[in-house]
Amino acid sequence: MGAWRVRAAAGLAALLLLCLPAPAQPARGEPLRAVATFSILADLVRQVGGAHVAVTSLVAPGADAHGYNPAPTDSRTLAEAQVIVVNGLGFEGWIDRLIRASGTKAPVVVASKGARTIAANPEHEHGHGHAGHDHGAGPDPHAWQSVANVRVYVANIRDGLAKADPAHAEDYARNAAAYGGALDRLDAEIRDTIAAVPPDHRRVITTHDAFGYFGASYGLAFLAPQGVSTASEASPRDVARIIRQIRRDKVPAVFLETIADPRLMQQIARESGARIGGRIYSDSLSGPDGPAPTYLDMMRANLAAFRAALGPA
Repeated sequence: MGAWRVRAAAGLAALLLLCLPAPAQPARGEPLRAVATFSILADLVRQVGGAHVAVTSLVAPGADAHGYNPAPTDSRTLAEAQVIVVNGLGFEGWIDRLIRASGTKAPVVVASKGARTIAANPEHEHGHGHAGHDHGAGPDPHAWQSVANVRVYVANIRDGLAKADPAHAEDYARNAAAYGGALDRLDAEIRDTIAAVPPDHRRVITTHDAFGYFGASYGLAFLAPQGVSTASEASPRDVARIIRQIRRDKVPAVFLETIADPRLMQQIARESGARIGGRIYSDSLSGPDGPAPTYLDMMRANLAAFRAALGPA
């Protein structure tokens, strides 16, 4: 009787495992349904996935992922996904709750896994927690601003797509390798451009601390009145500190971020005497008709704005 019970329990357990929903692979001839949290990641998934992947971005181009409020349709989108790609590093403070609420069984690819991170600027520790986390004590989540890190993102995306859709793994590897060549050319272009900017001009004022990785990789000093998240307003002390530094270091220009209200930076420009150097892209691409519809375009658009405002003299 005891042996019969053991066999019955084992059979029931096996039956329950068979009944559990598993992430579905794409049907023959249909693209893999991939969901990325924001537009920059969505573009990277498209570059690696090519024709085999249909990509949806939860946060639309031009929108701010920091303060994003998911819609009911987002839960349905995740429930139907076959793979989900997130940045990680605490950037999408809302994504874990949304994944749980959706009931999705899709695998989650953390694009930043293995990327070389830097700490968030400790000057913004006070009151600039990001989605409930204190980034003054943790990593800066904007790792894509370093081309070297995007190579890591691409490798993680390649492996995630191949695991979800092994039938096209070779194509994903080939696309990732080709895109790696484009990243190499971009990296060299950025280095050559920044090298032509006079060293005493290599200071940039932006709305929030989104360009720390760019600065660490390419030798620009970035200052911002807000921390790594746009969710908290800059304090009067932060604004006054930035204005004093612009005057002291003779910073030539401040830049408006496309995702942010321009009024703060316009005030800083007026009170400091610096000019507006242009609009730059931090956490979002432009729409398809704008100057930054892809990651490569975004980085080159920002580079052109920096070059025009900072030098060469």
